[in-house]
Amino acid sequence: MTLYAVVPFVAWLLTIALAPLFFEHFWEKNSHKALLSFLFALPVLGYLHTHNMRHELWLSAEEYFSFIVLLASLFIVSGGILVEGDIEATPRNNIILFIIGAILANFIGTTGASMVLIRPLLKINSQRTRITHIPIFFIFIVSNIGGCLTPLGDPPVFLGYLKGVPFFWTLSLLPMWLFNVTAILTIFYFLDRWNYSLEPNTAISRDADEIKPIKVSGKRNSWFLLGIISAVFLPSPVREIVMIAMSLLSLKVTPVRCREKNSFSFEPINEVAILFAGIFVTMIPALVILAERGSELGLTDPWQFFWVTGALSSFLDNAPTYLTDLTLAQGLAAHNSSLPHEVVGIPSVYLRAISAGAVFMGANTYIGNGPNFMVKTISETNGVRMPSFFGYFAYSCAILIPIFLIDTWLFF
Repeated sequence: MTLYAVVPFVAWLLTIALAPLFFEHFWEKNSHKALLSFLFALPVLGYLHTHNMRHELWLSAEEYFSFIVLLASLFIVSGGILVEGDIEATPRNNIILFIIGAILANFIGTTGASMVLIRPLLKINSQRTRITHIPIFFIFIVSNIGGCLTPLGDPPVFLGYLKGVPFFWTLSLLPMWLFNVTAILTIFYFLDRWNYSLEPNTAISRDADEIKPIKVSGKRNSWFLLGIISAVFLPSPVREIVMIAMSLLSLKVTPVRCREKNSFSFEPINEVAILFAGIFVTMIPALVILAERGSELGLTDPWQFFWVTGALSSFLDNAPTYLTDLTLAQGLAAHNSSLPHEVVGIPSVYLRAISAGAVFMGANTYIGNGPNFMVKTISETNGVRMPSFFGYFAYSCAILIPIFLIDTWLFF
């Protein structure tokens, strides 16, 4: 496959990054995004058809369908859980919510934890004026790094489980999880404390005056969340049918008041579906080239797998990237008798590097993981001015990349 086939993918990523900066009003409408997504996907569809690669297109369509059904079902069900009340928007309380989210992500997935907690977090901090950094760190921790300890946490490690990785093997990532969560929360504490100290007295007074006991409504949706998580273990298409059924039941039985108070709308999930439709089509040539010529990358050491998997997962879907690099590692181990075959035919350290790279570095960009863009959109819907694609990338380069370099030194 020619490298020119990757041009639409790169062009679509640049459009997602630059259009909000230069064509803000045009980009606001999902119908305009849908048109552009189709136009960028069209030449790739023609290329795949001409080169008799309809099988790859079908596989990507199946992955996209499963991806969107999971995100949409978690978005819909969690949107029916209303957390009312208010606590002080202090750095300490924000950190407590982040820790809860990081733990919860391993049981209901990074998407589920993000959708359940982002609205209460924004509500708690709504009296403050300097909070742009809060959703960004939420994406770092709850939407990505927090979910590496179980196969339920993030799609890449779940695919590893389906490929034969023992269910509890991911707990071996606990030292990395503790280090990364602790390091990021430490940076967040000092940054949030600095921003808190600059808040006007009126904001602090209003925050203190509006404290109310925490109350949870729409608790029946917790059963639907459990149903969605349980469905993850079912084969397709039964898995998607159950998830859709849970979503429909949630829409039917949840009191209207819960969704109204949550300012629930389908706009965020519609935007994610539109943007990722273009991504899933245009990224097919990139993944095929990676599978065909990945051995030319010369990967031999764990740290190389960590960074290559992470770099690709920052811009490609991290699930197929995980599988591709896992296949590369298995091929390397099969042709090198000196390497131990500890887990699924490769050394454990290789699998830790691939797993951590896929999950952790999905936080590097808005498109690195599904929940990232949803958190961005929900935050903007609630009046928080989020940074542009490159603005967010600057945050991740300044905060996450140095931590990942330390990861390399400590663990690989």
